[in-house]
Amino acid sequence: MTVPAKAEIVIIGGGAVGLSVAAHLGWRGARDVVLLERHQLTSGTSWHAAGIIGPLRSSMKLTKLSIYAIDLFDRLERDTGVATGYRRTGGLWLAQRPDRMQELRRTADIGLVAGLQARIVGPSEISDAWPLLDLDGIVGGLWVDEDGQADPVGVCMAYAAAARAAGVRIVEHAPVDRVLTRGDRVNGVQMVDGHQIACAQVINCAGAWAGALAAKSGVAVPLHPVEHMYVVAEPVPDLPDPCPIVRDLDARIYVKEDAGRLVLGGFEPDAKLIAPDAPGMDRAFLELPEDWDQFTPFMQAGLKRIPALGHTGIQHFMNGPESFTPDTAQIMGEAPELDGYFVAAGFNSIGIVSSAGAGRVMADWILDGDPPMDLSDVDIARFEPDMATPDFLTARTAEAVASQFDMHWPFKRPKTGRNLRRLPAHDVWTSAGAVFGAPAGWERPMWFGEEVGYSYADQPWRPAAARECLAARDQAVVMDLSPFSKFELTGRNHVQQAFCSDMDIAPGRIVYTFALNDRGGIELEATVTRSSEDTFLMTGAAPSRRRDLRWLTRHVPGIKDVTRQQAVLGLFGPKAGLIWQNLDGPADALAMPFGSRAAWTLNDIPVQATRISYIGEFGWEISCSWGAANTLATRMIEAGAVPMGLHAVEACRIEMGFRHWGHDIGPEETPLEAGLGFTIAWDTEFIGKDALARQQREGPKQCLVQFAVDGDHPLLLHDEPIFRNGALVSRTTSGARGFRTGLSLCFAYLPVPNGETMPDLARQTYEISVAGRRYPLRILAKPAYPLHLAENTTGARGQNPRNPSPGQDQA
Repeated sequence: MTVPAKAEIVIIGGGAVGLSVAAHLGWRGARDVVLLERHQLTSGTSWHAAGIIGPLRSSMKLTKLSIYAIDLFDRLERDTGVATGYRRTGGLWLAQRPDRMQELRRTADIGLVAGLQARIVGPSEISDAWPLLDLDGIVGGLWVDEDGQADPVGVCMAYAAAARAAGVRIVEHAPVDRVLTRGDRVNGVQMVDGHQIACAQVINCAGAWAGALAAKSGVAVPLHPVEHMYVVAEPVPDLPDPCPIVRDLDARIYVKEDAGRLVLGGFEPDAKLIAPDAPGMDRAFLELPEDWDQFTPFMQAGLKRIPALGHTGIQHFMNGPESFTPDTAQIMGEAPELDGYFVAAGFNSIGIVSSAGAGRVMADWILDGDPPMDLSDVDIARFEPDMATPDFLTARTAEAVASQFDMHWPFKRPKTGRNLRRLPAHDVWTSAGAVFGAPAGWERPMWFGEEVGYSYADQPWRPAAARECLAARDQAVVMDLSPFSKFELTGRNHVQQAFCSDMDIAPGRIVYTFALNDRGGIELEATVTRSSEDTFLMTGAAPSRRRDLRWLTRHVPGIKDVTRQQAVLGLFGPKAGLIWQNLDGPADALAMPFGSRAAWTLNDIPVQATRISYIGEFGWEISCSWGAANTLATRMIEAGAVPMGLHAVEACRIEMGFRHWGHDIGPEETPLEAGLGFTIAWDTEFIGKDALARQQREGPKQCLVQFAVDGDHPLLLHDEPIFRNGALVSRTTSGARGFRTGLSLCFAYLPVPNGETMPDLARQTYEISVAGRRYPLRILAKPAYPLHLAENTTGARGQNPRNPSPGQDQA
């Protein structure tokens, strides 16, 4: 087929992901879709994939994406007549250490919530399922019924047949040089031979080459190819039929059966990086040289676990390119830099199982303008452009590969690619004893004290976080909030339509608000300050900066990103007023109303002080120039403020009942469901109002509640199953231990039968499963910790009436 002169949608890359996107676009009825493959279909990385189908992932969001494959692959073969080789075999995840078993128990809980048949098994059950395994050193494992395998090439060819049948044009031997742009929009595609295709939308599905291709158009796609190796053994007699997938996580190996032979591979701690533009990297069906020095640890681990391998030969050594991302989650969505430029790449060696869900949600995103579910964990906008630089990717990628089978510790901090971005007062926090993490690429204090290890039990940093929380309650704390995303917005009418609250507030006042999608879901959470008649300052979370900017640019014409121009220090606690005065801060600021912002000076440093509190204590978020933050932080500490890290902030946040975007609220939840109906200005016009009005008439089908664990302190994270009267009804969205209240707390959405109120729900019996063990829960009618808004100058704290925002709306 010849390359056309124009198309509506162009897909670049004929591997599993690109072909799935093509098929799903066709099924959605898209017309004038062209897929371009530079060589032959599957010839990039899909052809040498191991083909393991493992739908159970480390979170519910990722599991929801993967689970679709187990339904689609059967149906795909029936509908197209092309064999996918899909076969459900079951799978064993083996553990050699007790803490790995804790990880697997938590993974089994995610499987339970997702509706998968996942259960913890002991050595005897493992031996029954796989008699040839030597279980020396194995303490237990996880069995997943739905694990299986497929023929990667067969899956791709079935996708291709479905796409062609739906009218998609597939052109092989059509290498793309670059994506063309006009202004900030996609305008077309230029082939290597100079031919151009005019188009409105492009989907970059170029796999290991996606980053290099995107860079030519100014789009940052942070992924890096590495050498991924496995061997195919000669036939092994007496294998079980079907033969379950085996993952010996602590030995870093995986094993699957292929026509009586065993395929053995793994994820090493020192993966070999390859440059996407290295000589020969553009060849079709690329195989890299054998490297037995690199593979020997895997071979030794395989021989130990399956002694029968020692009596067979090696039929083939496969070494091919695979791409990995800095956080080992795939990259999907519309690039913030360029309208109409979509990416679906960086699948971290699980591209076949991920291709089904990726194709479906990408087709919906492209055609509908918004993703059909919360994809924030894989959204390309989660990465900043500096995470796509060669220096960063070279440093981080080997660690990313290793993390596939490393312990997935809670609160694990990356070791590589650090100091990408530092806070303006970084040296102050270092001198105060900060232990830094790197959320969203920023070096931020997680706690202050000694470096400690990781655990699935009580966190080793708990004493430090507890000390900081109690300092917030009894003294004063200072924290660095400079990574907040900060945007100046111009245009009163556009701002009003973009947010669901009444934005017609007095200059200097603040409103807590949301931007919603057409379904009423929460796309963006922010505090917005009115600066003048026509200008506003929006403050949001650091990890969602580029995502928020992408959304805002569609709806508010006048936007200026001032994130790096304004440093922000939080000063909170009953003695915050004393510290303010010690810094020669005007006494008038002590009487500022909650939710207001004003200009002042501290030690002759111009600041903007905002009376607001994410931790529930009296105080301010204090904005100053980036260069002044170091001096201001130093003087606050000298005046008695205790430095506070992010773990303590999270503990205080959940005690207040404040929601966390990306966990407790997001694009799939509405303000009414989240108990945040007070933010809705029904007499204004805003995106999503019709959906909210309909939901208000009919009544929400679910509501967010806060639970406390009765009498115990299991480690609460997210996705733990919730039971009502013994039946599974929900999962946690977030959880943490509160140190001011002594309670372990979590959020969860509960289904609401018609007519039931919060008291009705609270009368039921609830339990939570944490690593397979159940604990009793009780619903909190109001947040666990009072909201303290006022103090006098002596530091004695008064308590204002509770702000309605942390409370639970009636179901």
